[in-house]
Amino acid sequence: MQRWRGLADIPQDWGRSIVTIGSYDGVHRGHQLIISHAVERARELGVPSVVVTFDPHPSEVVRPGSHPPLLAPHHRRAELMAELGVDALLILPFTTEFSKLSPADFVVKVLVDKLHATAVVEGPNFRFGHKAAGNVAFLTEQGKTYDFEVDVVDLYVTGEAGGGEPFSSTLTRRLVAEGEVEGAHEILGRPHRVEGVVVRGAQRGRELGFPTANVETLPHTAIPADGVYAGLLHAQGEVMPAAISVGTNPQFDGTERTVEAYAIDRVGLDLYGLHVAVDFLAFVRGQAKFDSIEALLDAISDDVKRSREIIAAATEYEGEGERR
Repeated sequence: MQRWRGLADIPQDWGRSIVTIGSYDGVHRGHQLIISHAVERARELGVPSVVVTFDPHPSEVVRPGSHPPLLAPHHRRAELMAELGVDALLILPFTTEFSKLSPADFVVKVLVDKLHATAVVEGPNFRFGHKAAGNVAFLTEQGKTYDFEVDVVDLYVTGEAGGGEPFSSTLTRRLVAEGEVEGAHEILGRPHRVEGVVVRGAQRGRELGFPTANVETLPHTAIPADGVYAGLLHAQGEVMPAAISVGTNPQFDGTERTVEAYAIDRVGLDLYGLHVAVDFLAFVRGQAKFDSIEALLDAISDDVKRSREIIAAATEYEGEGERR
């Protein structure tokens, strides 16, 4: 998959293409549906497919300080899009000047002059241009002028438990923030993932016999609610079952919120300085302060036992090849 940052990176001899535009944070199942449709349409016509996205998130430029928690960093989104068969990813730097581009100018400068769109694929609620004034109806009218079609892909919606809401990054962020990682998994089509570099912490886990990888998360990462989770630790190409703690460590009067992963049944693991990823499979219990260290150790032992059982059941259900 080709990756371009800014319009100037697009090859001058770039021909017709199928385009889809969006922030696509998380590349959840709703996003996958739209992107896959664009890829299929491109293959039918024998032209490449292009995803157009933005950095930073538009809300941070339009309303500074309102940057939403991110479900996936750009490199992870690119990996997921490549798996879907996308031919090129265009990341447009979202600046104040760019935010003032009218919908009509966006169509000409991006879709017509640079990407030579044959068709544009979007969801029904797609908005673009200055003050989000452009919509699917406007895009369709522009297509008649500039010779491109607009395909609208209906969105997935949640079941009764989710209130029938459309699959969205906003809903997924809310579920993650509430610790409902299994609900987030349903929308994402995979476990919610947090990435970062392993740094040295207070090393209390090591002293207690449960050494953890203290993950310094990437900026604006969507981190689940405080508590203990069963999950997977990805490091150096290996996937390890893990019990994950999120919170401030109230047992020792901590104040800094951390993400720590204990690789179950692994001894002598040294991950300091490595970039790792943590997948959240299921909530085990909330954060708590115990009456004694002995009570804390009993709780941790139970956390590990329950996490091991949850992970084993998830592996049996999903199959090793389906976990990403």
